[in-house]
Amino acid sequence: MMQAYMLVRLIEDNSEKLASKLLRTIHQTGAVPGYLEKVPAEELKNYVHDIYRHLGEWLLAKTETDIEQRYTEVGLRRAVQGVPLSELVWVIALTKENLVDFLKKQDIPNETVDTRDELEMLQWLDHFFDRAIYYAAIGYERAQAGLQMAKMSGAFTA
Repeated sequence: MMQAYMLVRLIEDNSEKLASKLLRTIHQTGAVPGYLEKVPAEELKNYVHDIYRHLGEWLLAKTETDIEQRYTEVGLRRAVQGVPLSELVWVIALTKENLVDFLKKQDIPNETVDTRDELEMLQWLDHFFDRAIYYAAIGYERAQAGLQMAKMSGAFTA
């Protein structure tokens, strides 16, 4: 278990570098044009940096309610910004993939981190990011439902 904490600390210590790399990856792939067009790069970078910088808290200390609140708000915000839901989900998945790629590239001696700790770390990440996607989708759907209601009531004009 101690080695898993070491891996979390490694991520937190490299949070700025990780956030910058994710932003470059998103720009290079071109897979999320709506995201790039509608979400300011600095907003995305700050958001991702905050998650990476406080990853230990998100994985170990934050409750389900904390994750629900944070990501429901993210989903609402992205829906209001006009980002497609598929792109929101993809960016969250890329955020996780970026972490896993980073850990794979680290020169950590095999005896320092045993397989159980690696699996535990991956389980923590899966648990967190699966919930992030789920709650972001709920927030997105709530925003869409609100926009639909506003359109139907005539209160919304395009």
